[in-house]
Amino acid sequence: MINVTGLPAFNDNYIWLQTDTDSQLCHVVDPGDGDIVLKACRDNNLELAGILITHHHGDHTGGIRTLLKHHDVPVYGPASENIPGLTHPLSENDTLLLHGCTFRVIETPGHTAGHIAYFGEPEQQAPILFCGDTLFAGGCGRLFEGTAEQMLASLTKLSALPDQTLIYCAHEYTMANLRFAQAVEADNTALQQRIAATEALRQNGESTVPSEMATERATNPFLRSGEATVKAAAEQFSGRTMTDDTDTFAAIRRWKDSF
Repeated sequence: MINVTGLPAFNDNYIWLQTDTDSQLCHVVDPGDGDIVLKACRDNNLELAGILITHHHGDHTGGIRTLLKHHDVPVYGPASENIPGLTHPLSENDTLLLHGCTFRVIETPGHTAGHIAYFGEPEQQAPILFCGDTLFAGGCGRLFEGTAEQMLASLTKLSALPDQTLIYCAHEYTMANLRFAQAVEADNTALQQRIAATEALRQNGESTVPSEMATERATNPFLRSGEATVKAAAEQFSGRTMTDDTDTFAAIRRWKDSF
């Protein structure tokens, strides 16, 4: 069995610790703070077996050096980005075996030029997606290095994954994302229900991550550029007619940037 635990870091990051419950080996995803990971390993009697990186930003890579001082382990990450300590550069459809489960690399440029995600389907468990800052619960990452066309293509690839896929994104942005989603689709019943459930979680101090892919398709405006309601909202915001789904996506991404 694979167990995934979120280690809160900084203001709103999640560092994901993926553990083999039989062997006590673990892999860490996007360790922005190495000390947090070392403490979790000590407290839970875990042995670090590897490091997975989705992109080069410091809040995802800042702990690599600290971890490598204590553990001689492989560092997996995007082949086209400068990742400190990288030993295993990865590209589209490369695979790695973690705790008996094969994870496939999905290239997801947009937030950064070489961003990747990791997707696995453990036996008798829901599929797992580590997607860094590409897809968030209720939202998506800012376009720092890529284009709207690239990001939409990346999100479209992720959206095609199974309904039950558990999405382990890297930040607790959900409530803010859903407030924006409500501005885009105020009459979306599924979204209204999700907002109520999310508010209850946050009031109890609970995490809103992971989310499920089916929920994202129904409520996340960045996966819904083809919906008439999202297109109409984009046109109202921009004051012009949308030419295609990419145009709609770009408009709502600009809207979110200043929301």
